[in-house]
Amino acid sequence: MPPVTPTCLLLDLDGTLVDSAPGIFASVATALRSVGAGVPDTRVLRTFVGPPMYETFRHIVGLDEPTARRALQVYRTAYAEKGALDSRPYDGIPALLDTLAEAGLPMAVATSKVEDQAERIVRHHGLESRLVTVCGTSDAAGRETKRAVIKECLTRLQGRGLDVSNPLMVGDRGYDVDSATAEGIPAIHVLWGYGEADETAGAIASADSPQVLAKILLDETMHS
Repeated sequence: MPPVTPTCLLLDLDGTLVDSAPGIFASVATALRSVGAGVPDTRVLRTFVGPPMYETFRHIVGLDEPTARRALQVYRTAYAEKGALDSRPYDGIPALLDTLAEAGLPMAVATSKVEDQAERIVRHHGLESRLVTVCGTSDAAGRETKRAVIKECLTRLQGRGLDVSNPLMVGDRGYDVDSATAEGIPAIHVLWGYGEADETAGAIASADSPQVLAKILLDETMHS
């Protein structure tokens, strides 16, 4: 259980709200082939979902910096053209967001995905009405890490007059948990996405379904 009542909720996108693997996998394959790199198997590709793609190309694939930058541009083009909308909300997610909104819990997306594509996906799946803002990475703003996204997301919520004194992060990867923890924010690890069970380390709780997540959050919100 969260140790304090959350005043706002930061939600990861890929692997938490939407199953975006098909579009990401296809776009990664296009990008890697464009720079002459091999395409990993599905087990490895699953680890690509969540962290910044440039870091993945550099440290998982092992591309040098200029090659990783080229691959990233191809990836983003392919993803914008076809991959972004090759996704779907996980079963139970729209109902979860409705339930939490009705309980008065402000929610925002905080994702490592480029912000304009994250906004596009949220709109496409009809999720935007439940969210205060959608915050993602931005080259123009110099926002390249999840920690930077989290900071910007909280700034936007505070700018709307919302209470950000006790934020809570929800995500499917250890990267989400670690980034939130580094900002002094507790995190809940969800198990229906692309992370492994051991990525729960550092989280204050885990949930294996949207229904379980709702129970954790609503029990805490209503009884604290």
